[in-house]
Amino acid sequence: MITLGLDAAPGAGTIAVFLGDALLAERTVPMGARAGDLFFPAVLDALRAAQTRPSLVARVICGGGPGSFTSLRIAGAVAKGIAEGAGATLLVVPSLALAVAGDHTLVAGRYLVVSDALRGECFVQLCERTGAGVVTAEVAERVPAGAVSEVARRAGAMVIGFAQARAALPHARGVLALVAGGAALAVDIATWEPAYGRLAEAQVVWEATHGRALPAA
Repeated sequence: MITLGLDAAPGAGTIAVFLGDALLAERTVPMGARAGDLFFPAVLDALRAAQTRPSLVARVICGGGPGSFTSLRIAGAVAKGIAEGAGATLLVVPSLALAVAGDHTLVAGRYLVVSDALRGECFVQLCERTGAGVVTAEVAERVPAGAVSEVARRAGAMVIGFAQARAALPHARGVLALVAGGAALAVDIATWEPAYGRLAEAQVVWEATHGRALPAA
């Protein structure tokens, strides 16, 4: 069974292609101003490197956030498009947990993955990695940046993540470790949207200007 793993929550877009449990190919691309131009071609390139094609993908596993609004939407749209076209199952895993699941140099233990949430806050997610490489994850939270050390202390966890002493970024190569740890959720292709973790900046500005919530439609 061909599995396609995708994630683009913090800073970089990552792609991994598996046959069963075997990693066949992986790619990493920047998710800056040209994210929309780079991510999908990199997905196709990874599939070619794995000597397969989108129509043969049986399962798509996508990082569902929290993270960058634009990057998550791009990865989510690609995941939904390929899953719909191939008739594949779409699963979602927590993006921050991919920093633990995708880093094979980490030993067994508890980790608090940290990512910038802007406005003086951080996204954090507590994960545990077993000696067999299986990763479980608690629900991601948003906390004041100054509270990260205390959250980690109470959890008995090592802090890792973007701009941390132990640098780590999510990578799609870790999707199967999260599936094994029960952290994957099957979703409906038509209705699923990533969990951005907070409102888009444009929506915040609109609501502040108008003094009311942005209408849903």
